[in-house]
Amino acid sequence: MRRTVNSERCGVRIHSNRRRKRLRSNGIRTTGTVRAYLQNHILGVSEGHTAILRLVGVGYRATVENSAVTKQPEYPGQKFVSLKVGYSHPIELGVPERVKASTPQPTRILLEGVEKEVVMQFAAEIRAWRKPEPYKGKGIFVNAETIRLKAKKIK
Repeated sequence: MRRTVNSERCGVRIHSNRRRKRLRSNGIRTTGTVRAYLQNHILGVSEGHTAILRLVGVGYRATVENSAVTKQPEYPGQKFVSLKVGYSHPIELGVPERVKASTPQPTRILLEGVEKEVVMQFAAEIRAWRKPEPYKGKGIFVNAETIRLKAKKIK
């Protein structure tokens, strides 16, 4: 992950065992953004970030597998999330590096990782396969997401 803000007023460097990060602030305009990035990095290292996905629908299930039928691993030891969400075939998605995926229940996926952006991006990729729909309330919900159900159309 790389963040670049063009300015020379103030800067912050973040060193980790793999990467070096330097965040700069352009005065008042980006100070809040830099503060949020720093807070997310510090929180990620100290506690970690999580995303809980709920699969709502008849027959919707998820599993975490060591190998996939349709995809090749991008790095050694990569795991795959297999979704059964109403398609004729299971959907297989490779779990990104430094993200841990588990299924405490067949209708729940727990994603954990240090970088919030990577965890939430992977949660969004999973959610894109079945976005929550407002008529029956089925779909994949991220964290505490809810939707308001619409009334049926009456002739």
